[in-house]
Amino acid sequence: MDQHPPQTATTADPRLDRLAEIAVQVGLGGLHPGQELVMTASIEALPLVRRITEQAYKTGASLVTTLFSDDECALARYRFASDGSFDVAPGWMYEGMAAAFRGGAARLAVVGEDPNLLAGQDAEKVARANRARSKAYRPALELITASAINWTLVPFATPAWARAVFPELPEAEAVAKLWEALYASTRVDRPDPKAAWAEHNAALMARRQMLTERRFRALRFQGPGTDLTVGLADNHAWMGGISKARNGITGNPNIPTEEVFTTPHAAMTEGTVAATKPLAHGGTLIRDIRVRFAEGRIVEAHASTGEEVLQKMISTDEGARRLGEVALVPHSSPISQSGLLFFNTLFDENAASHIALGQAYKKCFVDAESMTDAQFAERGGNSSLIHVDWMIGSAEVDLDGIGFDGSATPLMRKGEWV
Repeated sequence: MDQHPPQTATTADPRLDRLAEIAVQVGLGGLHPGQELVMTASIEALPLVRRITEQAYKTGASLVTTLFSDDECALARYRFASDGSFDVAPGWMYEGMAAAFRGGAARLAVVGEDPNLLAGQDAEKVARANRARSKAYRPALELITASAINWTLVPFATPAWARAVFPELPEAEAVAKLWEALYASTRVDRPDPKAAWAEHNAALMARRQMLTERRFRALRFQGPGTDLTVGLADNHAWMGGISKARNGITGNPNIPTEEVFTTPHAAMTEGTVAATKPLAHGGTLIRDIRVRFAEGRIVEAHASTGEEVLQKMISTDEGARRLGEVALVPHSSPISQSGLLFFNTLFDENAASHIALGQAYKKCFVDAESMTDAQFAERGGNSSLIHVDWMIGSAEVDLDGIGFDGSATPLMRKGEWV
């Protein structure tokens, strides 16, 4: 008897096989012989998970372990669980993930969450659950942000995500259109996806090398509702595209990616900034974010919808009000030019320049491999339980690099590199 489920149009598409290959060969950069892989995904992403698992074993993985999630099970907690449930996280699971990473396992996350999943739930409970999870996940996250291992994120077009992006279309048509957008942005629709990624990574490498060599003291963003000066950490380095992990493997942490990014100084951001796209956070859409920074810290924060969730998020800890990343993306990026709002940070952050509140990347320093935790803090690196990206770039935003002498060098005009 045939034990395999019938194939749908999605699972029969050969581009799904190529996406799995890109996830392992380009995203993870391959695997060491005998290396384990820890994967997380929605149960709806099973067709891609199976293909990634096959690719990983063909590449030499000793063991692939996948942790699945389900939206209905997540909602059941908010509908039926006791109040104390929202201060609990599966620490045993995250401790196991951290132990796996310390033992050399690679990390892969398949993303495609419903951006509206928790929109109707109690914001206080959402914040408590997010905080408990962030605290439990911290040891594993620190290994990821320090690039101790090779890791990557890749997308899967779930029906709920597709409905959010194309609310006017029937579900099947919405899913098909979302897949077309995902295949284009991940370059698997190209004749030679690996060659396309190599060319793209070379362009990002040239941009980040230029910025590292310029050694700007700060960046100044100016546009509607925005006049923000982001101080940069001492001895910062720009990253983007490929990244070499401490285990020696070079891969792309995000599939897709269009950004170059670095670490801000935690105490040196000043001014006001307005988000240019909604932020999907914790199952809630936060629209029209407007904040003011003083001495590196958010002192005012507003949003037209989701403000309560925003306030809870920036109150997670002291570092949640400070920047951990600043990233530059031209308005002409393929994801931006698609004209779509994906309601998913992996995509929307690659459509516009953005900043991230919370934990900074320790790899964004010129001497990252030898830098101690104390030096990280002394140079302005921020620490937090969270790392949340939100978009501040558009065709109306200009950017200057500010030198140590106060001089301004035009970097972007109308959202494009000069």
